[in-house]
Amino acid sequence: DYKLLVVQPLDLDDAPDGDELIAVDRVDAGVGDRVLVVKEGNAARQITGRDRVPLQAVIVGVVDHVDWLTGREPERRKP
Repeated sequence: DYKLLVVQPLDLDDAPDGDELIAVDRVDAGVGDRVLVVKEGNAARQITGRDRVPLQAVIVGVVDHVDWLTGREPERRKP
């Protein structure tokens, strides 16, 4: 059994980028977690092991920290 979460894609400044989508949670993510999502049907089916289920998006990781290699730090939004 998997839970479904509504996820919001973000840009590099943590601002919403595109429409929300429903993703199968494979990593026990919680509300407010920044997550890594695979948005490709074949990969989603392989990850869950369910070939006949119409999946498009699967959460495959929780992001703890982001390192910026370019030296560019994103502008932080005020909460």
